[in-house]
Amino acid sequence: MTNSMLSHSHIAGSPPGKPDRGFTLVEMAIVLAIVALLLGSLLPTISSQIEQQHRNETRKQMNEIKEALIGFTLINGRLPCPADGTIATGQANSGLEATTGSGSAMTCTSVTSSAAWGVLPWAALGVSETDAWGRRFTYRVTATFADGADGTGCAGTIAAGVSFQLCSIGNLNVLTAATGGTNIAASIPTVIVSHGTNGLGAYTTTGQQLPGTTEDESENAENANNNFVSHDFSPTFDDLVIWISPNILASRMVTASKLP
Repeated sequence: MTNSMLSHSHIAGSPPGKPDRGFTLVEMAIVLAIVALLLGSLLPTISSQIEQQHRNETRKQMNEIKEALIGFTLINGRLPCPADGTIATGQANSGLEATTGSGSAMTCTSVTSSAAWGVLPWAALGVSETDAWGRRFTYRVTATFADGADGTGCAGTIAAGVSFQLCSIGNLNVLTAATGGTNIAASIPTVIVSHGTNGLGAYTTTGQQLPGTTEDESENAENANNNFVSHDFSPTFDDLVIWISPNILASRMVTASKLP
């Protein structure tokens, strides 16, 4: 081999005494560990952002639900009855009011403690079936605000075709805690609940209710009393709760000339 060929070989290849080398296993492990640490630090932030997005989306849905409930009342003279949460999506009567009788004898089914409970009748209202977590909204209504009979008990003119009157009050209450809480809202006609991230107490689209509610969340699932709980999020509470006061409902009915 000539000197020129040897010289060319040294130029094209690695310098003498310094062979090509890649990452060692130790170096690769270090790189992977650094990447894992970086990803691990980002995951809580990403998860928190997703949860906040879900809450914001659900709050928007619930505001739309409130307006849909008022709109239904303006047209029908009553709040809607709840739907049966045990009926799977797509099955007969899913999302429709669960009622018994007709005309002035119409009442809601599943009535306990003078209030009807179930899930929001999304099909009857034309709103979303589920919250941002994919679970149905719990819906409870004072029975006398949702039946077919005209409201009574007020002095003066009684509006025909309206199941409640200006003096009517609901029998649902929203408290700051299940035990020892104070009233946020009293004697209200209807409450709507999203059961939040954990979904405990909510009905799924297959008609199954998620078990496991404890403490304050247990008040927002189906039970025999008429109390609900609403407060800031905590490790044991992630429900979103809204309601319609009798004053707002009556005011909107008066404005629409449905009540005197």
